[in-house]
Amino acid sequence: MKKPFPDRIAAMNAMYKLPAHDRPTLPADIADRLVKFKATLLDEVHEIDEISRLAVNGDDPIDIAVAIADLLGDIIVYCRSEALKYGLPLEEVLDVIMDSNESKLGADGRPIYDANGKFLKGPNYWRPEPRIKALLTTRMKAAG
Repeated sequence: MKKPFPDRIAAMNAMYKLPAHDRPTLPADIADRLVKFKATLLDEVHEIDEISRLAVNGDDPIDIAVAIADLLGDIIVYCRSEALKYGLPLEEVLDVIMDSNESKLGADGRPIYDANGKFLKGPNYWRPEPRIKALLTTRMKAAG
């Protein structure tokens, strides 16, 4: 039986001797690491151009779907590994963000759109950052 995804990411980070922290941690070289993270993400994002060419060329839809799945999977793995480097509880952060996204719904529980189709914030919307801050603060205090 395979280990859960977060455990597999931790094992990968250990195998490749990448940092892994169990509480929020910012290294001294944070700016440099963020620049490198951005460069890696941009490399992945540029793969979209090749996938678009496959679509324009009329390639087999399953090949296009495989390329999209691989692209999205690579980005998720890279982001999850990066979160572990900083000791960020990514799954819990994602829960907060999803809760915030769901708070954008109108009073009737339905999405609200403007004339251009953009999602608007409903009357019960709340920003996720304060709850993420509380989550990370709690994690930092619990770790000592």
